[in-house]
Amino acid sequence: MNEFAKTKGKNAWSWIPTLYFAQGLPYVAVMTIAVIMYKRLGLSNTDIALYTSWLYLPWVIKPLWSPFVDLVKTKRLWVILMQSTIAVGFAGVAFFLPTTFFIKSTLAFFWLIAFSSATHDIAADGFYMLALTQGEQSFFVGIRNTFYRFATIFGQGVLVMLAGLLEEGKIIPKAGGNIPLAWSLSFYLLAAIFLILTLYHRAILPRPATDVSRDNITPLGLLKDFFNTFGSFFKKNNLALALFFILTYRLGESQLVKIATPFLLDSAEAGGLGLPTATVGMVYGTIGVIALLLGGVIGGIAVSRGGLKKWIIPMALAINLPDLLYVYMASALPEKVHVIAFYIGSGSSALFLTLDKLYVIIFSVAMEQLGYGFGFTAFMLYLIYVAEGMHKTSHYAIGTGFMALGMMLPGMAAGAIQEAMGYERFFWFVCLCTLPGILASVLVKKKLPAEYGKK
Repeated sequence: MNEFAKTKGKNAWSWIPTLYFAQGLPYVAVMTIAVIMYKRLGLSNTDIALYTSWLYLPWVIKPLWSPFVDLVKTKRLWVILMQSTIAVGFAGVAFFLPTTFFIKSTLAFFWLIAFSSATHDIAADGFYMLALTQGEQSFFVGIRNTFYRFATIFGQGVLVMLAGLLEEGKIIPKAGGNIPLAWSLSFYLLAAIFLILTLYHRAILPRPATDVSRDNITPLGLLKDFFNTFGSFFKKNNLALALFFILTYRLGESQLVKIATPFLLDSAEAGGLGLPTATVGMVYGTIGVIALLLGGVIGGIAVSRGGLKKWIIPMALAINLPDLLYVYMASALPEKVHVIAFYIGSGSSALFLTLDKLYVIIFSVAMEQLGYGFGFTAFMLYLIYVAEGMHKTSHYAIGTGFMALGMMLPGMAAGAIQEAMGYERFFWFVCLCTLPGILASVLVKKKLPAEYGKK
């Protein structure tokens, strides 16, 4: 029996996987599932990109209220409270989807989920550090990341495939063709999952002696510490270069991610690939996420052996160059949609595809996600590098806030740009937007220590 099983590690196996599954699921619901759902409900790409990009805002500004989560009550209480609120949010989305005013009402509940999820991130990560020793934290870091990714696969893959099968009436016949009902049932399932997670964590989460509310903190003292922490971040060396890198490294990806699934779902007449919902869940949400996870693993191994300075340029190219595959799909595939060779779906979503076309779509999506996972490693390590020094936890949170801002602002305009340009020209525009991030990587490389990131 290893040392972790002898101490708190044995108990940690009972809550770390479920805690980080719970951390990942609402994020993917807000950022990805909502995009697919609104597309199936008939919203334009302009509206989808604008509305769902605004939902990034809680992750942009979460450093503003992270001190309150850190000081008021316990992390354990915040975790349980936020999970129960997320359950209510999912139930609210499910309840209002079949109504005539579903857009405003579901967006309101998605906002509730987004703010609760961002707050849950703060509390869960803080609880992780309080409940485990330093050795246990290192041991379980891979476990927590794996189950976060499992949540992504479940959300983008399994849940979207389930919604697709419900749309086609393959699970509940009366739901067939009733898209709002199909997605409503899927979100009721999410609400039930989070209710179970809430009750489970209330019973199973440990109560660390250090997880206590700080009673000696005054509002004035809290405000002073808050501004000192923020002020010290903006005094860092080479801050302008760091912000340029953080805001541009994923400039292309921030727009591609908002349009990728609408492109897969849209009809050939609109320039899309016309895939059924269930097939999108399989291709983008399952195979794509597995490729993303694999890319991250390979990226971590590469940097641990060669260092960030060596790998930052290859990783910048890896996250950006595969965007050209979407240019190819948009230019070459839609016109082949009527060739009958391989059958996917049924009823109103029936689609005949050449087998080689399906393979091209799977390969293209998988390679883009593999490159994204590989290249994202450099981005996260650079955030850690920028955060080094005093207040590194708070500075890392500020860095992730800028990271979310870099995804939110370009994503808001992506739908309008795509509808003005069409899919093929839009993907060319995305490729053009990758150039600033590659330039930023070249400039950052000159400032990095040679050994940084090596094992």
